[in-house]
Amino acid sequence: MLIKRETSGATRLRLARPMAGLLGDAIDRRAFLKRSGLIAGGAAVATTLPHGMVQKAAAAPQPASAATRLTEVKTICTHCSVGCTVVAEVDNGVWVGQEPGFDSPFNLGAHCCKGASVREHAHGDRRLRYPMKLVGGKWTRISWDQAITEVGDKILEIRNASGPDSVYWLGSAKFSNEQAYLFRKFASMWGTNNVDHQARICHSTTVAGVANVWGYGAMTNSYNDIHLSRSIFLIGGNPAEAHPVSLLHVLKAKEQNNAALIVVDPRFTRTAAHASEYVRIRPGTDVPLIWGMLWHIFQNGWEDKEFLRQRVWGVDDIRAEVAKWTPAEVEHVTGVPEAQVRRVAHTMATNKPGTVIWCMGGTQHTIGNNNTRAYCILQLVLGNMGVAGGGTNIFRGHDNVQGATDFGVTCDSLPSYYGLATGAWKHWARVWEVDYDWLAGRFASKELMERTGIPVSRWTDGVLEAKANMDQPEALRAMIFWGHAPNSQTRGPDMKRAMEKLDLLVVVDPYPTVTAVMHDRTDGVYLLPAATQYETYGSVTASNRSLQWRDKVFEPLFEAKTDHEIMYLFARKFGFEKELFKRIEVNGTQPLVEDITREFNRGMWSTGYTGQSPERLRLHMQHQATFDKTTLRANGGPCDGEYYGLPWPCWGTPEFGHPGTANLYDPSMPVAKGGGCFRARFGVERNGQNLLAEGSYPVGSELKDGYPEVTMAMLKKLGWDGELTADERKVIDGIAGEKTSWATDLSGGIQRVAIKHGLSPYGNAKARCVAWNFPDPVPIHREPLYTPRRDLVEKYPTYKDTKAFRLPTLYASIQSRDVVKDFPIILTSGRLVEYEGGGDETRSNPWLAELQQNMFCEINPRDANNLGVRAGQQVWVAGPEGGKVKVMALITERVAPGVAFMPFHFGGYFQGEDRRSKYPEGADPVVLGEACNTVTTYGYDSVTQMQETKVTLCRIERA
Repeated sequence: MLIKRETSGATRLRLARPMAGLLGDAIDRRAFLKRSGLIAGGAAVATTLPHGMVQKAAAAPQPASAATRLTEVKTICTHCSVGCTVVAEVDNGVWVGQEPGFDSPFNLGAHCCKGASVREHAHGDRRLRYPMKLVGGKWTRISWDQAITEVGDKILEIRNASGPDSVYWLGSAKFSNEQAYLFRKFASMWGTNNVDHQARICHSTTVAGVANVWGYGAMTNSYNDIHLSRSIFLIGGNPAEAHPVSLLHVLKAKEQNNAALIVVDPRFTRTAAHASEYVRIRPGTDVPLIWGMLWHIFQNGWEDKEFLRQRVWGVDDIRAEVAKWTPAEVEHVTGVPEAQVRRVAHTMATNKPGTVIWCMGGTQHTIGNNNTRAYCILQLVLGNMGVAGGGTNIFRGHDNVQGATDFGVTCDSLPSYYGLATGAWKHWARVWEVDYDWLAGRFASKELMERTGIPVSRWTDGVLEAKANMDQPEALRAMIFWGHAPNSQTRGPDMKRAMEKLDLLVVVDPYPTVTAVMHDRTDGVYLLPAATQYETYGSVTASNRSLQWRDKVFEPLFEAKTDHEIMYLFARKFGFEKELFKRIEVNGTQPLVEDITREFNRGMWSTGYTGQSPERLRLHMQHQATFDKTTLRANGGPCDGEYYGLPWPCWGTPEFGHPGTANLYDPSMPVAKGGGCFRARFGVERNGQNLLAEGSYPVGSELKDGYPEVTMAMLKKLGWDGELTADERKVIDGIAGEKTSWATDLSGGIQRVAIKHGLSPYGNAKARCVAWNFPDPVPIHREPLYTPRRDLVEKYPTYKDTKAFRLPTLYASIQSRDVVKDFPIILTSGRLVEYEGGGDETRSNPWLAELQQNMFCEINPRDANNLGVRAGQQVWVAGPEGGKVKVMALITERVAPGVAFMPFHFGGYFQGEDRRSKYPEGADPVVLGEACNTVTTYGYDSVTQMQETKVTLCRIERA
């Protein structure tokens, strides 16, 4: 545990008050454990759960009688992106127990503490039970009909007065794939790109950065593939707490291969405790560290020269930048000793294949896209791409943040990364079978239809910014928080002001979230109870791109409704339900999930989300035991030869039978069997230089060199067009004839014929080290906006102030403020094993609430002694933009002198004020605390508007 348990009355009372409504009178710890369902050993047993077997939940009202037969239902944990299988035991519709999925290739019978307690999350009686609205500062129960009518009327009133862009539809990484797809389609038919979800503030810099190196912005290999790694470079991530089961795969490689585990982090984390080598880095200096490693690699000739010749473009520009980063300069900027940088570089170069893993510690920066591209370039130089045991294993956070991103719950793209250009809209209009002109007419203008919306990281500025400074007609007036916690975002005081300025604030969630209490509104707020993912069914995409099918465990509790039913009710209110559900059966008010799956299969050709039918996915779940636990390929059985979960790209139609792609860009096997190459996204040449692969191609390719993306014209040129069926030809001719590409051909014929001849539909190109369309074509270091190193600002300045995503974006004007004297300590943030995301659901779970009861700030002993702070005392942590929080001091050498750390899962306090009374009765989380993002500051990535949470400045004082 992070904080020593005390037996004092004060500790007991902290839990007693919020638990009173759940369990009756105030309770002591022993009674709490007994009533929570924790068996002998209590909290001690719970803390062993991350690496141990989970017993049946002991909270069932009565043991099942002999006449009662428990039903076992397979579902997927709703926390991180590992995708652990949960076997729910259901007695007459009641979820009474759970086991981990022993057959699952991902969790192999393991759970973390969060996964082990999901039954309590689903059945928790601190959930929202019925729709509510705020009237005169009091929460009032209303019916669903009243809620849809009142909210719908107000939204339509705002639309008529200020246009569709004045309403923000904030979606969720907790949606299933089907719900995520439907939500983006819903926002499109509402007429706005002001739609987004959690990926904007966790891995948008990964998606943009990685996609602009080699084609797709996703994890290239898998957790299981790490078993084959001989070196593991983990930077800016703490999977021991954020994705605990994933660490079992990392440790397997460490133990069976003697793989070197190198952990780079400003903080000595629980993951770092397992490292072969721990590298403490100054926050915000990732690029100098990577270039410092490459300096040694190039100096010693350790690079993979043949791989670079065949498959990489622009490496000479990287050599020129790396040459500037001498060992002395790297140590001066990063704080990492020269000898250690060289040792790490040598380890990676001499222990191949090696994998690179990163998480939000690398992404949440103003130059997050530079960081992610630098990581990729390191792997290219070492030749670690497109090989088993190599790749970039990017651990995503939420259970379906990968899927929600793929399905376009973003302000800058339609599903499957088609973008927002006219051609993308026409493609989806064909898929949806709606008239393009009708669709365009839903928007305020064609210009706004094709302009990126406001990202969730900046929605507060969409409310507060002067209209004259915005690239949309009116400011935001209504905010729909659908499965999203506001305390996970920076600039808390500004968010509070924005919430209070809105005309309408709506929360759609199983739990009220901090959105219910962060503001001081007295009306204009609605809480709509959404069902959990255990009360519905559908597919979800794990971090490795595998799809898994959840079955429904039980019917929605209380008056909760599934997200897709709520979308239907709003669409009907707004008058476009016929267009939204044209190809989707609706039974009463319940859209048929399988029809949604088949519709996205019909349109998502560019990422290969076309081959995973509900039937194929259910078959995989039924026969999990037949899949190899390292390669993920089925060895016999009804799924023989297929990869578990049909990881995208799964080319062609379901009938085509593609097995999925376990490792992206691997030319060692035919495309038809899961092989591939780098994607030809960027043309065939640049400044007279060839951008296509040279002498490298997937096994079985009839073209023995690089080639562009496959089109109908290319098939004709090669003489293969005669292999298309008459029906395929008819579809192709009806789209764009010879200009029809592999990504817009709704028949799948172009993909089918290309793969038959061994070609990758997306072409065969070189990865590019230089992204000429980015502000920094070659990744460079820029000091954070709030840097303590004023001596480095002139040499490594940030960007000039600019405008992006419809809003002014500040850089130099903030960095020019020297606040170090008043705010001398670097502040960074991260995750805890006990809680997830904004924490509302997990802090409402009594099993988890027992494990971590206090919000805290980690302070180095040297700083604490200088401040006169002792362990357990309350301190104020204040930021340079006016935010401050009152938290407990945790004195530890996990952080270096001059650095402080806070977790971001807490909420319910605001700048010292306990706001428990503002929650609806009985819906307040068990544990409350200050949100660290009340202190965090302005700062956004230059490409994606990712928020900067991993490095800012603060002042710490005794409370």
